[in-house]
Amino acid sequence: MADEGNVISDLNLGNGEDNGPSAGIISQYVKDLSVENPNSPQSFSWQDQPQIDVQFNIGARAIEGEVHEVELKITCTSKAESGTVFIVDLSYCALVGMRNLEEGQSHAFLFAEAPRILFPFARRVIADAVRDAGFAPLMLEPIDFNGLYVQQLQAQQQADATQGEPAGNA
Repeated sequence: MADEGNVISDLNLGNGEDNGPSAGIISQYVKDLSVENPNSPQSFSWQDQPQIDVQFNIGARAIEGEVHEVELKITCTSKAESGTVFIVDLSYCALVGMRNLEEGQSHAFLFAEAPRILFPFARRVIADAVRDAGFAPLMLEPIDFNGLYVQQLQAQQQADATQGEPAGNA
């Protein structure tokens, strides 16, 4: 019975004594937003179907101590045969706090989990920006950031393995 009391007291650690691994979003914000409607008002009457190109990039940098900034950069370009309809360029960021994580865990959180958390908010900003430019809102499809992260790791491991192979014998 006495041992059970010790387990319970271990769970009731005081503030500052919780030293388990943790990660979370501190705040999120629009760092940069650019909306271009270069061919308006003519583009509003174009009848040809535009093609949408979506590019995204994820970056992370240390800010101070346990705080990092994760940047989800998304560029959406709509082009028709007659020209560019619109361009939306968004840098949506978050301050991320991480404590007591192994390097692999922190890297995965910065480049897979944090972008997954940020994406719905960035998606809404883009939809609103396209709507405010005079077009139907652009609703981006969900992105599997965890799957992309795993693909990137595998590609990097293969590239490292290829560079480490000795040259063929002649």
